[in-house]
Amino acid sequence: MSYHVTIEPSGRRFTCSGTEPVLEAALRHGIMLPYGCRDGRCGLCTGKVVEGAVTYPGGEPPEPLDEKAVAVGQALFCRARPTTDVTIELREADSSEAVPARRMRCRVARMERMAPDVMALWLQLPENERLAFLPGQYVDVLLRDGRCRSYCLANAPHDDGLLELHVRYVDAGEFSGYVFHAMREQAVLHLDGPHGAFHLRAGDRRPIIAMAGSTGIAPIKSMLEHLVHIGDERPVHVFWGVRTREDLYLDARLRQLARAHGRLRYTPCLSDPAGSDAWDGRIGLVHNMLLQDYPDLAGHTLYMSGPPSMIAAAQRDLFRHGADPEHVLGIPFRTAADAQPDLAAAEQGNQHQGPR
Repeated sequence: MSYHVTIEPSGRRFTCSGTEPVLEAALRHGIMLPYGCRDGRCGLCTGKVVEGAVTYPGGEPPEPLDEKAVAVGQALFCRARPTTDVTIELREADSSEAVPARRMRCRVARMERMAPDVMALWLQLPENERLAFLPGQYVDVLLRDGRCRSYCLANAPHDDGLLELHVRYVDAGEFSGYVFHAMREQAVLHLDGPHGAFHLRAGDRRPIIAMAGSTGIAPIKSMLEHLVHIGDERPVHVFWGVRTREDLYLDARLRQLARAHGRLRYTPCLSDPAGSDAWDGRIGLVHNMLLQDYPDLAGHTLYMSGPPSMIAAAQRDLFRHGADPEHVLGIPFRTAADAQPDLAAAEQGNQHQGPR
């Protein structure tokens, strides 16, 4: 049997069966509630049951809830299951300020060379720990001396069993050199996150245009997988610009997503195809390809991630074609060598140097 769950103060509503936790049902419907473990231990998903009733496996509330908390209606929504229609009071994690950053220790569960200069890492958090984040956000990989390297999460929030990062090799790059030449599976990394104001806006119903360069496709992949998972019906068009055909390391996955989402289009673009590529697709700078297809950008929301030069060139031209600055979000993928302290124009509200 299914019940209706209403969230206050937002008024958003979703259905939840009597056999699944409220948190799991919310995530299934694309509603981000705060959480840290999904196992009733951390208490981050605590809220109030304003109307209706919930129960727990075994009949007893989890340990973080004492009798006084239960008496005033407090509940742990990663474990609570509704027994009636319920109204709950909990702040949704639909902004970067609502998703708390924390430090985590993880192990490298899997590594895969996706392209000659791109390594994908799948990271395993300690047992029963999970990282709540918004599609598009990033984490900092902490180095031994306190410095960090930042990478966007490529997995969607619902698929959080492993965290997926895409590391591009940079000449003389300290961390990327370690990843490509010395790292082995089961290596330990320390993370801090999530961070970043660059994330999918859940309440924005405008058609989406996403533009990525190189490994800037990672946060776009997270967004796309989230949109497909929740059955979002907004039109989405993804433009991905790389140099040669072998750099299209997610080409098959993006085509698969386009088939799964009837309103998702995907356009790969090569800026310098090799003679052996036998490429019959689009050739040129990715933002020029975007403007050929969308000479009038009014009414769209744009997400951009990739090299700083791509972001800067695109911003100059997009605004001339009607893009609304309030609906243009971009994050530059800077290396340690070219990182600058002033990213305000590129990523609104982000206090970090930005992903590599």
